[in-house]
Amino acid sequence: MRRREFITLLGGAAATWPFFAQGQEPGRIYHLGALLSSPRDAPHYVALFNELRRLGFIEGRNLVVDAAGFGLPPERMEVHAADLMSGPVDVIVATGDAAVRAAQRATTSIPILAFTDDMVGQGFVNSLSKPGGNIMGVTILSSELDGKRQEILIEAVSGVRRIAEACGSAT
Repeated sequence: MRRREFITLLGGAAATWPFFAQGQEPGRIYHLGALLSSPRDAPHYVALFNELRRLGFIEGRNLVVDAAGFGLPPERMEVHAADLMSGPVDVIVATGDAAVRAAQRATTSIPILAFTDDMVGQGFVNSLSKPGGNIMGVTILSSELDGKRQEILIEAVSGVRRIAEACGSAT
């Protein structure tokens, strides 16, 4: 599995938790809209749907997934986002700037689970700590997270601080 796919998988599991952790209402059918450039059988989506199944959201029973929203080229995102608004959608999953922007233009009320390089820099959210609006998700390249990444690295790798100091004094 490639690094980006792993990050997407990890973020997807974490980001979908608030929507799905509360469990289901008995007898309700949930509708998941998709604006995704990768195919449905991509490893990160397989893992996401496995996690949803584990949480009790089973396709064909209480979950309907927008099959047409997978493998979309960027130029089809706007049209498909508008198409999603004609039917019931509880959550839209969007990856990449074109998809997130299309979803953002299509709705201000349906929650959008976004995966993009820089959600703040692209103007999708006000900040990572308080996104505001209906968009939440995962940002991969964000300088706001550099301090936290450094803390995690220091905790995870013993001696990394000494290595960094040695490299800094060698220059």
